[in-house]
Amino acid sequence: MADKKPFAGVLSPVLTPFKKDLTPDSGRFVSHCRWLLEQGATGLAVFGTTSEANSLSVKERIELLEALITDDIDPKLLMPGTGCCALTDSVRLTAHAVRNGCGGVLMLPPFYYKGVSDDGLFANIAEVIERVGDGRLRIYLYHFPQMAVLSYSLDLVERLIKAYPTIVVGVKDSSGDWSNTEAMLKRFPGFDVFPGSEVFLLPALRGGGAGCITATANVNAAMVRNLYDNWQSPQADALQDEITALRKAIQGYPMIPALKQIIAHYRNDAAWATVRPPLVRLSEAQARSLIADLEQKKFALAA
Repeated sequence: MADKKPFAGVLSPVLTPFKKDLTPDSGRFVSHCRWLLEQGATGLAVFGTTSEANSLSVKERIELLEALITDDIDPKLLMPGTGCCALTDSVRLTAHAVRNGCGGVLMLPPFYYKGVSDDGLFANIAEVIERVGDGRLRIYLYHFPQMAVLSYSLDLVERLIKAYPTIVVGVKDSSGDWSNTEAMLKRFPGFDVFPGSEVFLLPALRGGGAGCITATANVNAAMVRNLYDNWQSPQADALQDEITALRKAIQGYPMIPALKQIIAHYRNDAAWATVRPPLVRLSEAQARSLIADLEQKKFALAA
């Protein structure tokens, strides 16, 4: 394992705001990233699922990353998603992130072809590592079988760690399967395991996890950070129950449109509700219901 761990705590997979013409809104994007860090996010996992990254071109991802760095967001706090179906796209995005000093990258498997073997997935990750050819690279595997269908098996993770111990340093487990997260924690001591939901934050920390990388941190980063900071306190279970209840209220709706609707409502900024097709924004009825659910829980988006 690498001695120096780039990330720990509460990372937010940052939403990507769009303009009316559906081009990325870099101004709102940078402002939201700054706000997330002010709210207690310890890192920004840009260009993951929540960012609608697979609806963004390589050029758009590069330009948005450069906008953050140009605006003095510390690149060490950035974990851009760089795993693509095309090997050359993965290499280009990964190399760009490393050259710009990003703390690490989040890597989906090449998800279009199904039924590929662990040998094929190993070869893909190894090829990216070898072509980038930079010892500063830190890879966090992105395990999300519900979306990618392909998965990083425990045996494959072990193989990658053994082959590249200073480069493959962690995983985001978005499977929603605690038994899988727990198995990783037990099998790979010292490997940075981040569950993909704050619902599992407390048990993950108790099992040696590094924190969480969670979509809902876009609206509740301070609450999740409070649990991370106080996970050994007598209040930890109550804090976990509170953030779990909020998560369940939000995930009763399509997650990305719901998070964008929350920001649009509480910031009085309707443009934030825009999603890029094939996603669609919440209906008026869904939006009203969501806000009513949140107000029942006395939720308020921090200024």
